[in-house]
Parts: sequence; C-alpha cells; structure tokens
Amino acid sequence: MTAVRIATVTLVVPDYDEAISFFVGTLGFELREDTRLSETKRWVRVAPAGAETTILLAQPKDETERAAIGNQAGGRVGFFLEVTDFDDTYQAYAERGVDFVRAPMREPYGTVAVFRDPFGNLWDLIEPARD
Repeated sequence: MTAVRIATVTLVVPDYDEAISFFVGTLGFELREDTRLSETKRWVRVAPAGAETTILLAQPKDETERAAIGNQAGGRVGFFLEVTDFDDTYQAYAERGVDFVRAPMREPYGTVAVFRDPFGNLWDLIEPARD
C-alpha cells in the first residue's frame, strides 16, 4: 500500500503578510514557500522547524471564507503545537505577546495552555506527558 501523510492544512487569514509576521516572527515558524500566483493570490506555506506538515495561509476569496476566519474549528481548539520544553516555549511566546486565554495546566495527557492567534483561532501549546 502507498504511504499516506498529511502534507498541508489550510488556515484562512485576512492578510498574507500579517499571518507571516505572526507565524514566522512571533511563533518562530519557518517560511517554507511564498509564491505569487496572481495579483491577489499567493501560495504561502509555514511550519515549525523540522515539521513535515505545513500550514497553507490563504486569503479568503469570498464572504463565506471571510466569515470562517477565526472560527475554523467552530470555537473549539483546532490547532495543536507540541513542544519538548513547555516552560521555555510558554515563556518565550508570552514575552513575544502571544495571547494566552487559558493558563498552563497539568492534565493526564501533558502540560497545556491555550492561546488565540491574531485571527481568533484557538491553539493548544502542549508538552505531552512522558511515560
């Protein structure tokens, strides 16, 4: 059977450059690709260093897509950043102005805090529990 993987997921954002600034400048992701496709459309992919799966940053093409900005998971946490050193990452993100909406908590599955990106989406910052 052919190997299957999730290569890219789409995140609708209001502005390419604002999104690049947040993901690359604030979260420290890599800008993997920024290709102009037309006057208004770009193919922009970002990812944490070493990650295989990328996020495609996409500007909305219509009002339906625009309405999804910040609510792409229906108000739930929709994105999960797994880290190996929660305390250092949490501190660095807090110092860079990341909007944490739930303080760090120890859960059976790991240490987690919830932050909101500038577009309204909720993210878990999580260090999984070690066995």
